[in-house]
Amino acid sequence: MLKDTYCGDLRAEHAGDTVKVAGWVHRRRDHGGLIFIDLRDSHGIVQVVFNPDDAESHAVAHRSRSEWVLAVEGVVQERSVETRNPNMATGDVEVIPTACEVLNESATPPFFINEPSEVSEQQRLQYRYLDLRRPEVSRVIRLRHEVVRYIRNFL
Repeated sequence: MLKDTYCGDLRAEHAGDTVKVAGWVHRRRDHGGLIFIDLRDSHGIVQVVFNPDDAESHAVAHRSRSEWVLAVEGVVQERSVETRNPNMATGDVEVIPTACEVLNESATPPFFINEPSEVSEQQRLQYRYLDLRRPEVSRVIRLRHEVVRYIRNFL
């Protein structure tokens, strides 16, 4: 299953579309039957809702953990008014999966990528590949890319 859409690009106008997204499990919440996974890629986060009626996908979601890599095919659905999240760019939509696949399992990371924490510089350098996923570090790298691209285009 190859992804055809970035997680952070989904909006209300995509409602009803079938999409394939892939990314890291940012957060997993089990609400007694329904499992919600926030799937993160380089462009943002989208919520995926796993219903127990789809036993195969629900089983994958049930055993998924933080920083596992999942590929999800599903239908984009608008959230109800009371469940919308205005703090997220994709807060108006969620993906209802028709298929889900674990692309890679991960051990528990030495520090959480999605939470600000006091991590020593030595540990950040040792796990640089994880540190680069942190939003504040990623933002700096993207800014540097934009500046260098602008300078090269100018010259």
